[in-house]
Amino acid sequence: MKKKLLKIAAGLGAVVLLIAIALPTILHKAGLHPVYTGPTYSAKGKRALIITTSHSILSEPGQTEGPATGVFGSELTHPYYTFLDAGMEIDVASIKGGEIPIDPQSFSHPVITVEDKQFQKDTIFQAKVKNSLAIQDVNFEDYDLIFLSGGWGAAYDMAQSSVLATKITQAYYSEKKAVIGGVCHGVLGLVNAKDKDGNLLIAGRKMTGVTDKQLKELGIEVTPKHPETELRKAGALYEASTGFRDIFQTHVVIDAEKRFVTGQNQNSGLETSHKMLSLIADK
Repeated sequence: MKKKLLKIAAGLGAVVLLIAIALPTILHKAGLHPVYTGPTYSAKGKRALIITTSHSILSEPGQTEGPATGVFGSELTHPYYTFLDAGMEIDVASIKGGEIPIDPQSFSHPVITVEDKQFQKDTIFQAKVKNSLAIQDVNFEDYDLIFLSGGWGAAYDMAQSSVLATKITQAYYSEKKAVIGGVCHGVLGLVNAKDKDGNLLIAGRKMTGVTDKQLKELGIEVTPKHPETELRKAGALYEASTGFRDIFQTHVVIDAEKRFVTGQNQNSGLETSHKMLSLIADK
């Protein structure tokens, strides 16, 4: 009897192990972190600025304890390596500056990506993340491309930063006419930027970001700002892809003026980055 139970336990253990090994492939085929297969572009000599949250706790606003969070790993690593491969000079900044919190779940099995693993061996990129520039100390007019990374942390400090809103406006009107973009919760950094007449800059522009449906499906509704809701409030022409579970969907939008490129969620980072490069190449 004892030998029979041991055989059953061993069999179950083998099944669990096989599922764990196959899970990244299963999720990838379902839609998580799709491979980019479109055209690529050179932007040698151009400058990119990647901006992230500085918030590290997933909790009700104002509370100081909760699960660790921050920027979602792939929403930082996918644009960084896309821009690096295009020959760009890249700076990394955050709302407060200093070490950027990275959501630990985004680097866990089975979610971690090839670019995330590359980051874990890249001492230069790691130093930029550990010693990020504070946005108040950065001249956004120096850059050809501005990318806003998402993650749960961005819900707490991107839309709430008047400094970020002002500097997005400055980048928009700069001589370089920067291409501005972001994914997931990062697009919250756009909702309060204004034009020269004091109107919201994104009003009337096609844009996307995380759907309210995805937040409900993940059970994360304590965050203070929700991208779909806030983009609609700001007058953006919101659009997205939806399905049985929105976490496996992706959608990328370029506005009519070809100045803003936004991606729906964590699956959209590579395509959003490449489309931003395509706009620079067309200038």
